[in-house]
Amino acid sequence: MGVTAVGAVLAVGLATTTVVNMVASEGESHRIEQYGQRVSVDGGEMNVLVTGAGQENVVLLPGFGTSSPVLDFGPLVKDLSPDHRVIVVEPFGYGLSDGTDKDRTTENIVQEVHGALEALGIDRYTLMGHSIAGIYGIEYAARYPDEVMAFVGIDTSVPGQPGMDTQFPTGLMSAAKNLGLLRIMTAAAYANDTSGNYTDHAREQMQMLTNRSSLSPTYLNEMGHIQSNFERALGTGFPKELPLLLFVVAENKQTPEWLELHHRQAASVTDGTVVPLPGEHYLHHTHAGEIADGVREWEAGR
Repeated sequence: MGVTAVGAVLAVGLATTTVVNMVASEGESHRIEQYGQRVSVDGGEMNVLVTGAGQENVVLLPGFGTSSPVLDFGPLVKDLSPDHRVIVVEPFGYGLSDGTDKDRTTENIVQEVHGALEALGIDRYTLMGHSIAGIYGIEYAARYPDEVMAFVGIDTSVPGQPGMDTQFPTGLMSAAKNLGLLRIMTAAAYANDTSGNYTDHAREQMQMLTNRSSLSPTYLNEMGHIQSNFERALGTGFPKELPLLLFVVAENKQTPEWLELHHRQAASVTDGTVVPLPGEHYLHHTHAGEIADGVREWEAGR
């Protein structure tokens, strides 16, 4: 087949995926179910879930790009809620929250998350987050020291970790979404999820929210700020008197020093604990019960 013919086939294929993506997106918009509650923050509406009847508040923050923090954290919320009040915040651009035109700097994200908690009247809590929430959490704890009682990390990012000086090709990724290629990759990813920790219904909802929110303008803006947000975090750390509990992937083949970086972070505070766990980055998908039990044991010993 000649180059011209190959190009024609590719053009037809991309035209097809583009149309399919547009039609599917319109259909899915009516099938996405509502959950949680919406609070007004900085001129927009942010979605949050508040559940559980415990005396201790735990605020959960997602890793970058999580399609639905409420559904993603579902197994962990279930295991924590019998004796904690759990608050899952979906930042702007995540889950059912609105998008925003404000730059996704650490400063703006932290201020908006705090605005959601302020709207709920929640002013004393353990901050618990996954992945990049470790970077946002450092600034959050520094800015609101009278509110954050402890920080719990789930394979959280740390200042100075390798690979965060990369510029992401946001324009190319946006084009991939418009062409329907993201939808194909998302379908393959969810088809390969055999963890068994989510119902088929929850997985379907997460997949539809991924198709809607991934590579949206808000998502791409945050991606474009990852490098500068990590640069801003260089040389920073959690307050020395803030208790720190870090659940960390025990063996990270891409970053062999991963566990050691977290041991150093824990050693920088007066009360720091590292709990290595087998598995991959989304530890709360596979170790929700162990994480919840680990939090209880740690709280009891403080």
